[in-house]
Amino acid sequence: MAIPASRLDLNLFRVMDAVYEHGGISGAARHLHLSQPAVSHALARLRRLWGDPLFTRQGNQMVPTELTRRVIGEVQAHLRGLHGLMAQADAFDPATLDMTLRVGLRDVLEAIALPPLVARLMQDAPKVRLSSVRVPHDALERSLTLGEVDLVIDRQRRVAGRIQGVQLADDALAVLMRADHPLAQQPLNLDDYFAQQHVMVALQPDRPDPLQAVWARLGRGERRVILRCQHYYAAARVVAASDVLLTLPRTYAEGLTRALPLTLHELPADVPPMGIWMYWHADRTDDPVHRWMREGVGAAAREAMHAAHNF
Repeated sequence: MAIPASRLDLNLFRVMDAVYEHGGISGAARHLHLSQPAVSHALARLRRLWGDPLFTRQGNQMVPTELTRRVIGEVQAHLRGLHGLMAQADAFDPATLDMTLRVGLRDVLEAIALPPLVARLMQDAPKVRLSSVRVPHDALERSLTLGEVDLVIDRQRRVAGRIQGVQLADDALAVLMRADHPLAQQPLNLDDYFAQQHVMVALQPDRPDPLQAVWARLGRGERRVILRCQHYYAAARVVAASDVLLTLPRTYAEGLTRALPLTLHELPADVPPMGIWMYWHADRTDDPVHRWMREGVGAAAREAMHAAHNF
């Protein structure tokens, strides 16, 4: 059965090879530094692509099917060839790259990082296409290991296995209110902050207030959140047309004040700044193309954060 090229994911063949060589999912997971569910997920995708079980369980072993025995030699040969090819690629011209760069970004970081990143790519690598992908927090390791994304930029996360990261910047929290809000012309204090109504951005409707531990430490109860929505821009539009307040990362807040009739205030609470990090899989650390990606994406993100704070 021919597999459509558009559905090929070469990382899946690493999983096929590992299960074959180690005789089971647990051994393959240890070899690839993946969780067993991640290996099982990849194997299920392969089975759908091939239209064959590929391996059947016999006791504690995963025994290859006739199809797997027939093709595994070529799979392993192609994997060795690709590794050899990448080992030789010690120099390249970004202007000749014809590829898609997939970056995991949340919507706030999209608005901050994409403009300088697109400008940099158009100048240095005009054939490179950029795809911004939402990567759930609990899928960061799996998405990078399986090659679903090349990089992830997010808040600082606990990562395991062979995921590497570097800090790009720090970002504080700020408060937005409409430009003619009754509190707009004076410093915002904690009593006034809690006396107001608030809008909160959360992808899950039942997500608790992420700042609740801060309020508890200050001896405060819950904020009066009258609206939960999915995107900061939508929340900012509500703030511009009402007396509600919005608490959000300062860099994005500064951009919104240039687009909407809003004013920015310091959050009247001592909250440590959020670290903004870039993550990738260790297997790609020495790849010159991936190194170029990391340098370009990291520089664009730092540039955007610096420009926003110095506007």
